[in-house]
Amino acid sequence: MIQPQHQPEPQAGRTQESLGRVHFIGIGGVGMSAVARIMVARGLPVSGSDAKDLPVMAELAAAGARIHVGYAAANLGDAQSVVAGSAIRPDNPELAAARAAGLPVLHRSEALAATMADDTVVTVAGTHGKSTTTSMITILLQGAGLDPSFAIGANVPALGVNAAHGSSSIFVAEADESDGSFLNYRPRIAVVTNVEPDHLDHYGTAEAVYASFDSFTALLPADGVLVACADDDGARALARRTLERGNTRVVLYGTADGAALKLHDGGPGDVWIETPGGRFAVDLQVPGRHNALNAAAAFAVALELGVAPEAAAGALAHFAGASRRFEFKGEGRGVRVYDDYAHHPTEVRAALSAARSVAGGHRVHVLFQPHLFSRTREFAREFAEALNAADTALVLDIYPAREDPIPGVSSQLIGDHLAPGGRLIGPDEAAVQAVVAAAAPGDIVLTAGAGDVTAYGPLIVAALNAGAPDHGAAAAGAAGA
Repeated sequence: MIQPQHQPEPQAGRTQESLGRVHFIGIGGVGMSAVARIMVARGLPVSGSDAKDLPVMAELAAAGARIHVGYAAANLGDAQSVVAGSAIRPDNPELAAARAAGLPVLHRSEALAATMADDTVVTVAGTHGKSTTTSMITILLQGAGLDPSFAIGANVPALGVNAAHGSSSIFVAEADESDGSFLNYRPRIAVVTNVEPDHLDHYGTAEAVYASFDSFTALLPADGVLVACADDDGARALARRTLERGNTRVVLYGTADGAALKLHDGGPGDVWIETPGGRFAVDLQVPGRHNALNAAAAFAVALELGVAPEAAAGALAHFAGASRRFEFKGEGRGVRVYDDYAHHPTEVRAALSAARSVAGGHRVHVLFQPHLFSRTREFAREFAEALNAADTALVLDIYPAREDPIPGVSSQLIGDHLAPGGRLIGPDEAAVQAVVAAAAPGDIVLTAGAGDVTAYGPLIVAALNAGAPDHGAAAAGAAGA
C-alpha cells in the first residue's frame, strides 16, 4: 500500500515555486487551462492569452489570473516562465519575445509536472481510456474522502471542471503519450490501460511506441507500482518487461488469468471485483466491458492509496461518464443519440459494443469521422472491421487536425472494406438526414471521432424531433434513390 508522501523533483529540478510568475500562451485550450487553473488555486501568479475570448478565460480571470485576448509581446509583462500550447506557431509574438528575453519556455506537461512535484502522483497512460479512467479514480477518491488534485483531458460532468486543486497531497493526472510528453512526469502509481500502435506520425513505428511505454514505467521508483490491464496484450507485455527490469511492483487487473484483481463482468448489474480479501460488487452507470476494466483500474489505485475495498466499490457508483465518452446527447422519436471520442479502431469497437449493450434487440447506427490522414492510412481496414459491427455505418471525410493531406489517402480507404450496411456520406444536412432515415424507434445512434463530428449529435436529435419522415417511408425513398 502506498501512502501519500513527497515525490522526487521532476526532471531539471523544477518545482512550482521555481516557475515564479507564469504566462500561458494559448491559455484557453483544455489542457492549458487545466494547468493554469491549478496554479492559480495554489497561489502562483498566472497570466495568459489566447486568440479568442473563450469562456474558460473568464473563469480564470475571476479566479485571479491576468487574461488577454489576442497575442502581443507586451502581454508577457513580468513573467518569469512561459508555457506554450502545442498549437502555438514559432512566429507568435509572445513566444518570440519570451525566447528573445531568455525566459524558460515549457511544454504543458513540464508545467504540470512542476506543479505536482510535492504530491503523491497517480498518472494514467494508455492508447485508450485515459480520460475515463482518470475521471473514475478522481471521483472514487473524492467519494472516499481523499479529495485529490486532478488534471483530466476531458470535461467531466460530475466534477464540473477538468482540473482542480484538492486538499490532500494526492494528484491524479492523465498522461498523454501522443507526443512523448508523459515522460515528463514522476508518478508513484502509474496506470496503463492498454498499449497499441498509434500516433505513428510522431513515433514512426510500433516498436517506438512500445519503447516509450518502457521508458514511462522506468520512471517509477522502487516503492511505486505499475497498475496494468491483464486483458490487453500490450499492457501485459509491458508489465512483464517491467517485472524483468525489477524497478517497481506490478499489479494486474482484468478478466484474464493472472490478474491480481479479477474482474467479473456479466453485464449491467453483474459486475464485481475479486481481491485476496473478498468479492466486491460494483454498480456502474456506464456500459461496456472497457468501462468495467477502467473501473477495475480505479479500484486498484484506491486500494494502493489505502481506501477500504467496500468504500472503493461504493464510490464508483458516482461515476456517470466523461464528456464525449459515450455521452448521451438526447432522444427523438424513440431513438437515443450518443457521442463518443473514439478515433482508433479499438475505441470504435468498444464504443459500438457499449451501444449494442444499450440497444438491446434494436439496431445501432454510427456516423464516424476519421481523424488524421496518417491514422486513416495506417488503420483503414481495421476501422472498417470495427464499423462493420454496426447495422449502419456512415463515414464522413477525414478531419485533418494538424496534418496536411497525404496523396491517395481519403475516407474511401475505409469505404473499400465496409460491409453492405456502410457507405461514405457527405457533410452537414446530408449526413444528418441519412442517419434519421436509417433509425427506427428503439435504435441507438452513435457519432464517433475526435474531430467536429461531435456537433452532429444535437443536429440529429433536432431532426428527429422535427418530425422527419418516418423510418418506413425514408427507407423506401432511400431504396428507390
